[in-house]
Amino acid sequence: MPRKIINKFSVSYMQILDENGKVDKKLEPDIPEKELLHLYRSMTAAREFDNRMLKLQRQGRIGTFGPSVGQEAAHCTPVLLMDKDDWFVGAFRESGGRFMRGETMEQTLHFYNGYEEGNKKPDSNTLPISIVVGSQMLHAVGIGYTLNYKGIKDRAVVTFFGDGATSEGDFSEAMNFASVWNTPVVFICQNNHWAISLPRHKQTKSKTIAQKAIAYDIPGIQVDGNDILAMYVAVKEAMDRAKSGGGPTLIEAVTYRLIMHTTADDPTKYRTKEEVAPWLEKDPLIRTKLYLINKGIWDEKKDKAMMDSIFKEIDETVVSFESTVPFRQDKVFDHVFGDPHYTFKEQHQEFLTELEKEKNDGEA
Repeated sequence: MPRKIINKFSVSYMQILDENGKVDKKLEPDIPEKELLHLYRSMTAAREFDNRMLKLQRQGRIGTFGPSVGQEAAHCTPVLLMDKDDWFVGAFRESGGRFMRGETMEQTLHFYNGYEEGNKKPDSNTLPISIVVGSQMLHAVGIGYTLNYKGIKDRAVVTFFGDGATSEGDFSEAMNFASVWNTPVVFICQNNHWAISLPRHKQTKSKTIAQKAIAYDIPGIQVDGNDILAMYVAVKEAMDRAKSGGGPTLIEAVTYRLIMHTTADDPTKYRTKEEVAPWLEKDPLIRTKLYLINKGIWDEKKDKAMMDSIFKEIDETVVSFESTVPFRQDKVFDHVFGDPHYTFKEQHQEFLTELEKEKNDGEA
């Protein structure tokens, strides 16, 4: 018997707005002006807040965090298409999207200073930051399964993760069950080319991340993740599919992490300036600003006013955060166990004793 070709597969790539501001008019979506301006401000606010947090971290005023510099379009644009009742299931590099969902900058500062108040969520279906790589994808599928089980229609779950997460078993399990159960989940991989210091080509031989959707018989597409228009079109198609009962979609948003993985990382140890340079020219903020100017709805005067407003908001946020009544330093012990073990109580007391000793030494 001769061999048969069961099926031929292909992966599509989409770009609508290139780094030079050129637009493919045939594919350009009709996004309301108000939403475009909201998106641009949200992306810019996320960038500037990252810049301020980096300074605060270097000064010892907050803990370690993961900046999203360079990836703003990949996670802010999808939120533009989400309703309040849709589910946002993120990792730790989607601050702009979280702000658009109602979280505040001050909550973010609380979170990265180790205060549980940072996990207080707005009145929306937004899950807390997930530090464990890839685990949130399973949570997203579980939520999607529940929506189907309860017969809840017109809802979608959007989950974000990096290219490194696709090497985790959680990714394969999530994709498999999302497909089998036909859950309304939109998987958005922010492919920034690096899993901390491990380059993409060393973690998978797949030419694209998008092609991994083929194995699970779900739609997959590779998109210019720094292009708000391409991201808008791809996510809208996926959201419409999910909400109409068409099941999950995998979107590979090709982007780049312009600075460090987290503030505990030094990217100059594993990548060159020559590699980074071309991506600086593909910056989503520069590209979006040029697009708005070319449409005649933006100019430098408006841009300066927006920047002044963002800087003022950030300044006020930092002042408010640092003038908050000090938190109990032993609060981290409160919710570790439902029924604390005796050794845990001993550790708690030892911690309180050390705090008292430091206080007395300081007064002396």
